[in-house]
Amino acid sequence: MRSPEPLTGHIAETVTVPWSVVPEYHCFGCSPHNSSGLGLRFTPHGDGLLARFRLDRRFESYPGVVHGGLIGVICDEVMGNLIVLARRVPAFTVSQRTRFLTPLLIEHDYRCVATLSADKDGTIAAVADILDEDDGLCASSSAVYRPFALADVRHQLTLGDADVARLQHALSTPDPHFPHRNGDHP
Repeated sequence: MRSPEPLTGHIAETVTVPWSVVPEYHCFGCSPHNSSGLGLRFTPHGDGLLARFRLDRRFESYPGVVHGGLIGVICDEVMGNLIVLARRVPAFTVSQRTRFLTPLLIEHDYRCVATLSADKDGTIAAVADILDEDDGLCASSSAVYRPFALADVRHQLTLGDADVARLQHALSTPDPHFPHRNGDHP
């Protein structure tokens, strides 16, 4: 995958995700260290987060068409990173529903825009839309996430003590693009 130039003609500032403090993290969606991954980069977008992308034939299902599962992955990645950036807390996906309106084509420019929608019973809900160059809606996804404390999931994550300390420091450092955290948002 290669990231296209912004469709609006200006370059927005890329946001650094907290996971980047873990040397060689290999997230399929956003790690620059995963040569098989999507390499998504994120920019602030109003109250949400945006990722622009263009997928090549490695991500094809039918000839010329992006595999539908990757559409869900991209939406989940943008929504999940919005939560970690805006709320400064990591969260696991509890459920996700994606609606496909039109096939996404290989080697075409798209953008995924995510916003937070609600908090309920200790979970955070988010929505994401994938739009084409003409602002046409191609796919829409909604998901529910459960925030977690790193200490509570140490047995599930392959992070050493130094990685946990770096990540906890990154999560406790406010991001100027996302000044609000937890329930303290507009």
